[in-house]
Amino acid sequence: MTRAFAWIAFALGAIYFFLPLIGTVEFSLRMLRGQYSFEAYRRVLADPRFLDTLGYSVAMAVATIVFGVLLVVPTAFWVRLKMPRIRPLIEFITLLPLVIPAIVIVFGYIRLFNTSSILPLTGSAMGTNVLLMFGYATLALPYMYRAVDTGLRAIDVRTLTEAAQSLGAGWVTILARLILPNVLVAVLSGAFLTFAIVIGEFTMAALLNRPAFGPYMQLLGANRAYEPAALAVIAFAITWACMGLMQLVTRFQKHTRAQR
Repeated sequence: MTRAFAWIAFALGAIYFFLPLIGTVEFSLRMLRGQYSFEAYRRVLADPRFLDTLGYSVAMAVATIVFGVLLVVPTAFWVRLKMPRIRPLIEFITLLPLVIPAIVIVFGYIRLFNTSSILPLTGSAMGTNVLLMFGYATLALPYMYRAVDTGLRAIDVRTLTEAAQSLGAGWVTILARLILPNVLVAVLSGAFLTFAIVIGEFTMAALLNRPAFGPYMQLLGANRAYEPAALAVIAFAITWACMGLMQLVTRFQKHTRAQR
């Protein structure tokens, strides 16, 4: 009875998840009347704005991931090693982006870093890109921090650190050559979640007037019928490709550890 209930719940969940996707795919293939075709996909891929905005968002995602790793891994490591008492406070701070809307965060950035402030980041394209990267890192902070913190729980941080220090390793060496390789799977989990957030984010990129993929999707959806469905399927495929890559890397690392 329990197994039958589990299969029924799984089937209902699969229907709830896949039915809208199947409908979107089917609609995206009906651009040419009376037949199924990939015309909508051809037009999307032929649009130069598609590659420009996707390339920009991918570059911003990579920059955000690098910044997030450099920020979160040392912080989570130091909190677990030296300051475990403030861990609840750190967890509360990292949860704030889930509570505070992105539009509030970006308006705060604009107010603090406009051209009349001490740090006029919005006065140049590079400064605005940096500001947007900080915004993306803020949105991804709950996922990146929890992924890294979960990875650190699986290893004996204190023993590894003391052993490395006894051999003369410095803090940078400990983080780069000892801690990071041991939490690589957790870091990759947070990285791919960050990538998915950056690719689909609209509010910050639109209000900061950056040529990102999210605003392009919204603009196309406001003016076309079939192309937005094709673009949604493409974005979905990119996101799931990242998830699949994460699984492959995880299995490869487990296989490598087993061989050792």
